[in-house]
Amino acid sequence: MSKKHHNQEKLPFPDPLSFGLPPAGVETHAHLDDPRFNQDREKILDRAKQVGLARIGQVFLGSGAWSAGKDLFREHPEVFFILGVHPTEAQLLTEAEIADIEKAVLEDGRIKALGEIGLDYYWKNIPPETQKKAFKKQIRLAREMKLPVVVHCREAVDDALKILIEEGCKNYPVLWHCFGADSSLALRLLDLGWHISIPGPVTFPSNLALREAVKRIPPERLVMETDCPYLAPLPHRGERNEPAYLAFTIQAMAEARNIEPAELWSSCGRTAAAFFRLE
Repeated sequence: MSKKHHNQEKLPFPDPLSFGLPPAGVETHAHLDDPRFNQDREKILDRAKQVGLARIGQVFLGSGAWSAGKDLFREHPEVFFILGVHPTEAQLLTEAEIADIEKAVLEDGRIKALGEIGLDYYWKNIPPETQKKAFKKQIRLAREMKLPVVVHCREAVDDALKILIEEGCKNYPVLWHCFGADSSLALRLLDLGWHISIPGPVTFPSNLALREAVKRIPPERLVMETDCPYLAPLPHRGERNEPAYLAFTIQAMAEARNIEPAELWSSCGRTAAAFFRLE
């Protein structure tokens, strides 16, 4: 390898703040209470605003996480909340926890949806039946409280769809978080009246089927997310993710749809604002 070629490879990555996106984006799924943000959370939130994010959906995994973390965002009205018990912690959904979630929703108007709830058969520590029971209980709570549902589904599509349909969620406001499948599943979700959220791996070269699916999702059902600190897009794959990196995600999504990134950025923002009923 020549020295010149080596130096070319070391050129810095583009700064997402330089992409010129309008202040209309909505990050629909972030875990900014994660300890990995403890040293620079304010800086991360500032970068998100500078890149063009008007709102950020902060996901709290359980009422305890909400109670401990809500004040981290006291000075950030652009942050709204999503609250629920993750399927890998389904055993924690006791009757007391359900009551605590309900109480939190009633007292905190920033909670706009229940999530991320669902099924995860990749991890084997929680039996599927325990997960199913927790999923059903949280769907019922969301419907009682007239809240949208944010679904986590990993290696459990058929069971998740069956439960959602049985619980009356066809044409109910459901957001399929962190979509990573192909057009076939995307069309099934759309037929059920649901929304689809695209994460950073859409930027990975091997994810041709996901980019093809992005083409098939109508703009009124399409939103974007980081799931930070996880799933960073290229060129930051394997690093800690952050909301500002949605600039890279929207580039890949826009390229797949053959439109300008700024147009899709604003469209996804409008769709997310309508779904979560953001002011």
